[in-house]
Amino acid sequence: MRPINVLLVLAGLLVAGHVAAESYVLSAEGGDLIGEPRVTEARHEDTLIDIAREHGLGYEEILNANPGVDPWLPGEGVPIELPKRRLLPMAPRQGIVINLPEHRLYYFPRAGKEEQPVVWSYPISIGKMDWNTPLGSTRIVQKVRNPPWYPPKSVRDEHAKRGDFLPAMVPAGPDNPLGLFAMRLGIPGGAYLIHGTNRPAGVGMQVTHGCMRLYPEDIEELFGLVAVNTPVNIVNQPFKLGWQDGRLWVEVHPPLKEDVVEPPTLTDLSRLVVEATRESLTPVDWNAVQRAFAAARGVPVAVSLDPQRMVNSE
Repeated sequence: MRPINVLLVLAGLLVAGHVAAESYVLSAEGGDLIGEPRVTEARHEDTLIDIAREHGLGYEEILNANPGVDPWLPGEGVPIELPKRRLLPMAPRQGIVINLPEHRLYYFPRAGKEEQPVVWSYPISIGKMDWNTPLGSTRIVQKVRNPPWYPPKSVRDEHAKRGDFLPAMVPAGPDNPLGLFAMRLGIPGGAYLIHGTNRPAGVGMQVTHGCMRLYPEDIEELFGLVAVNTPVNIVNQPFKLGWQDGRLWVEVHPPLKEDVVEPPTLTDLSRLVVEATRESLTPVDWNAVQRAFAAARGVPVAVSLDPQRMVNSE
């Protein structure tokens, strides 16, 4: 992996009291980390879902970053870690990259000659067990404002078993689960969309029928940024590795529900670390690797020695 420096630039946009998005400027001076860790204090009326949306995060990522915190009643004054620092996925940095275990979408727009490349990042919901979001490369083939929803027969049958009988078409409006914006992917054999929602509390969970769901304010912004034919790369990376200032970092996420029977192991992570350090011969803190794997908090952890400390100790 070639190091790429990433300098944080906050978009500073608020929509209805929520962070609309964050963008990060990419330069060529080394580093795969973006963002900075932050902490906020819960108010007495807050849930973790409230705090997540307010700070541009999804449910699972804020839950994993705060083990032991009651997600429904964190409590007045309880410190809540905001996992705003993250490693970029190990994938080509062009178009849209979606990392399913992370429940997060990255958009790398094409930069002009006088422009610095940037990346935008958004939390998403993904396909639940038996309705997996497919992996692989595709493209945006259609963009639709105020999309009607045509639930497939399999979805209507599933709802009917619960006594919830869906019509063949749900028109645009407040009862439409696609929200106000949808972008269709060119995946054969199914109508897979990146879309909004009328139930934002579910963003950041594995709950959809295969589509990727964003907060209403996020899909509105992304819809305006992304063009038809934009490439989309969907990956399954519970382990991400990257470099910053000569140090190796790892980020571990819980596996997808469909992967829990044969989940990725500490051995798998160790192999990635060995491969990443093969040419540099960077000393690795294997205890830090093991702790990161066991915690699976979705927070980047440095697993190699600080090069400056190594120089000073010689």
